Amino acid sequence: MLSRLLLVALVVAHPLQIYAQEEVPGSIRQPTVLRWWHGAIAVGGLSALMLLDGPSQRFFQGRRSTGGDDFARTIRRIGQPEVYGTITLGMVGAGLISGEANLTRAGGRLAATLALAGATSTLTKLALGRPRPSESLDADGYVPFSGQDAMPSGHTTVAFALATALADDIHRPWATVGLYTLASGVGWSRINDNRHWLSDVVGGALVGITSAKLVNGHWRIFGLRPPSVLLGPSHAGIAWRVEF
Repeated sequence: MLSRLLLVALVVAHPLQIYAQEEVPGSIRQPTVLRWWHGAIAVGGLSALMLLDGPSQRFFQGRRSTGGDDFARTIRRIGQPEVYGTITLGMVGAGLISGEANLTRAGGRLAATLALAGATSTLTKLALGRPRPSESLDADGYVPFSGQDAMPSGHTTVAFALATALADDIHRPWATVGLYTLASGVGWSRINDNRHWLSDVVGGALVGITSAKLVNGHWRIFGLRPPSVLLGPSHAGIAWRVEF
């Protein structure tokens, strides 16, 4: 409940900072174009980080406490539907009711961000088939399409997608710090609960941030432009265009 209230407060505290979709391209002078070597750096960094998976798992599990588990149980809700769904539907609904097109489109972009992040996370989990630390202490026991689903952390993916989308729209340092702190707390909770390895959490953060940046137009890849969000009382749609 506390995490939900904090997120709602961050969103509604500065509603005028939510920009319309048409305003995004003009406010992003030079979007970052992702190249193959960006992906290579990310994969290389994650591969190196995997060397710390075992030691970090033992470190956190050796220091678990009842208070920590209670806090983890609360903050991980940010990566669950009752929080991110409430925020998304609340933004869209508030925008439609108030007639604020900027807020409505921001809610639509958030929905697109969460959908992209969720789909990417699910497909990657399926393809890699990595065991969770609660299932096996073999962090390298990958069996593709086996149903093992540790990499990346879904909760962390959604939390960072949500944080990045809201931070980029609210565009205030205090909101950015608060949102990323909450998202980092979600990542910590998954390690504390022995549900994910350290690299699973970092991988989830990368997927979430990248999804949000692609949808809001800050980053570009393969000529993919940010989607146009069309929402109204009787219609809803997202149009995505690719330039060659």
